[in-house]
Amino acid sequence: MQPLDTPFDKTLYARRAAVLKALGHPARLFMVEALARQERCVNELTQLVGLDVSTVSKHLLVLKNAGIVSDNKRGKQVFYTLRVPCVVNFFTCVESVLGQ
Repeated sequence: MQPLDTPFDKTLYARRAAVLKALGHPARLFMVEALARQERCVNELTQLVGLDVSTVSKHLLVLKNAGIVSDNKRGKQVFYTLRVPCVVNFFTCVESVLGQ
């Protein structure tokens, strides 16, 4: 965390906001939590979240562009993994806020 006596770094805060925005959808939060447990292919995530493949793929692209997940194509299937497992720690913080 940067000290408060430093100038406002718009780029830093814009990048942080982009990550938070990527997490700002219930389906994406669910997928992040599922990926924290294990690598999954798009079809598995589609079944878990109950949305169509196109919608799940779009959500995964948002997470990938934010640097939260990475993908690995194997044959016709694309598998996703959580790049930054520490993001799940953020959920604990959110739960604390909700509990107040």
